Amino acid sequence: MNVITAKSAGFCFGVKRAIDLVLKEIEENNGNTPIYTYGPIIHNENVVNDLKEKGVSVIEEGDDLSSYSPGTVIIRSHGVSKQVYESIDAAGHKIVDATCPFVKKIHNLVSEHSKNNEEIIVIGDPLHPEVKGIIGYIENNGFSVINSKEEAEEYTNISGKKTVIVSQTTYNLNKFQELVEIISEKGYDIEAVGTICNATEERQTEAAQIASQADVMLVIGSKSSSNSRKLEQICREKCNQTFFIQTAKDLNLVFDSLLPSIKTIGITAGASTPNNIIKEVQNNVSRKF
Repeated sequence: MNVITAKSAGFCFGVKRAIDLVLKEIEENNGNTPIYTYGPIIHNENVVNDLKEKGVSVIEEGDDLSSYSPGTVIIRSHGVSKQVYESIDAAGHKIVDATCPFVKKIHNLVSEHSKNNEEIIVIGDPLHPEVKGIIGYIENNGFSVINSKEEAEEYTNISGKKTVIVSQTTYNLNKFQELVEIISEKGYDIEAVGTICNATEERQTEAAQIASQADVMLVIGSKSSSNSRKLEQICREKCNQTFFIQTAKDLNLVFDSLLPSIKTIGITAGASTPNNIIKEVQNNVSRKF
């Protein structure tokens, strides 16, 4: 049995940076004041629970910030809107901004272009916290969020203004290119900016390559992780036997459904999957076969 584990699997730069900032705050704070994250610091329940055991609480989106004792609020890696940022500050909390620098770049970009009275299209999941944060930096109402081929086909630029297209950093690269092409064919004045981060592109490309060689593909990630779910979609296009798992505990169900003729198993993981979980899955697969 050949087991191939993606080199790009696991924490990306932005996620590692966010976790390191939380751990640094825990160490320096020494329990003197409460430590919060605004929303889960990353989309991984194991990591969030580990931080909870270290005394870090989660402020849920929409909560009354004044109801929390003054402390340190760490902005999640996905970022927040300008309004939320200002509300945290107004409530008297110290802010540690763990927003991924790639996401921060998009905030600055949409802010600048919208100030120039240009239309903004954000390609991504409208319910994802990163997309909500990006929208919060658009300085006018001239924007649309597009997440499907149908929405791209229905898009109309009523204002006739120049339109700038950005995307969620973890979006499926091929799907982004497809949607941009559909919108561009309408003949509008469009500038598409590549805001999918390099780590996402590398992870998706490597996952597709491994899945095309594998009889079985394992994608490790949290159910709430958008980038992990996108990896699952990409892998399933190349390998029919693609399984989405959260930890090694889920492997028994996978093993029960496998055929004895399998020769190659591929493993990849989302950007918010800790390395220890990846290693545990890899070791369990190696022992089993």
